[in-house]
Amino acid sequence: MLRYAVRVEETEFQRARSPEAKRRREAAILEAARSLGRERGIRDITLTDIAAAVGMHKSALLRYFETREEIFLRLTAEGWAEWSAALTARLREAADPGPAAVAREFAATLAARGTFCDLLAHAPLNLERNVSLDAVREFKLATLAARAPITAAVRAQLPALADEDATDLVATAVSLAGALWQIANPGPEVAALYRGDPRLAHAVVEVEPRLARILTATVRGLVAAADEAGG
Repeated sequence: MLRYAVRVEETEFQRARSPEAKRRREAAILEAARSLGRERGIRDITLTDIAAAVGMHKSALLRYFETREEIFLRLTAEGWAEWSAALTARLREAADPGPAAVAREFAATLAARGTFCDLLAHAPLNLERNVSLDAVREFKLATLAARAPITAAVRAQLPALADEDATDLVATAVSLAGALWQIANPGPEVAALYRGDPRLAHAVVEVEPRLARILTATVRGLVAAADEAGG
């Protein structure tokens, strides 16, 4: 059986009797799901898998999260916050401002977060579709809060852009990152097929350089359109 640092003996997972105890149990569940997702991919992880990884029965886990989708949606929100902080810091420290530099920082920080990219692909497809409306609202507000500092940092580097332009850039970047990560990480048999047949070389994708090229063109287009509108 797989072992994780978050594993706790089943006898310890009695019903939480305080808010702090509930937070600790939720954190253990989230970390187990994150570890499993990193190792096997989000698509293949079940609620039973997560419960087993933390030494809980599935029925006990349901006291804390209603569905597996709720667990992974929470992880997606946490990923947004962490990525936002990292990207914002790198944009503010960039010594060579310009479209290509901004695009590179987006691509580098997203490509370095494979599990987050995996979650980004699944969030609109299924994670938001098997949770309560309150969970969806909380997630959307979390992503909104995460986008705000990115928008400010992008506009500091590229003053010609409006808030709407920066918002479009973020939406494009995360959508592409989620899709490209899925393409770049097929199952092992499919990956071997792609690499073993020269005719399928186009199917072998490296996320960061592909994302950087597309985002560079996107940013340059946004800046050109803003300059034209302002002129």
